[in-house]
Amino acid sequence: MDRKRTKSPPYPFVLEALESAHPLTRPMFGCTAVYVGERIVLILREKPEPPEDQGVWLATSEEHHVSLSRDFPSMRSIALFGPKVTGWQVLPAASDDFEEAALKACRLILREDPRIGKVPQRKKPRKPARKSPVRKSR
Repeated sequence: MDRKRTKSPPYPFVLEALESAHPLTRPMFGCTAVYVGERIVLILREKPEPPEDQGVWLATSEEHHVSLSRDFPSMRSIALFGPKVTGWQVLPAASDDFEEAALKACRLILREDPRIGKVPQRKKPRKPARKSPVRKSR
């Protein structure tokens, strides 16, 4: 049997720092989404393109960008999403303070800081495909 190999999430120190909160991880867009309870809090991204978006993505909202930027001077919008403002911000892996900033984000998550994390919208259940009536052959 050929089993699909799963790659370990990047930046394992982040998951170690969140261990007491029992984080769950799920693959998302070739990255690793991190959930604490029902909230998505982070995405761990280590992909070649675009390199400036590698790092730890914070799930937040636009209203918290200014206050979070005081706590995380290297934080910025995600280039991959274009010029529009989104709820996601990145702590770039290329920053000199990357590990320190990522661990600080973990401490805020553990303290349930309301600026980090969102409850994802529930997907609507799909309607079952209509089955055509079975015709009996004569």
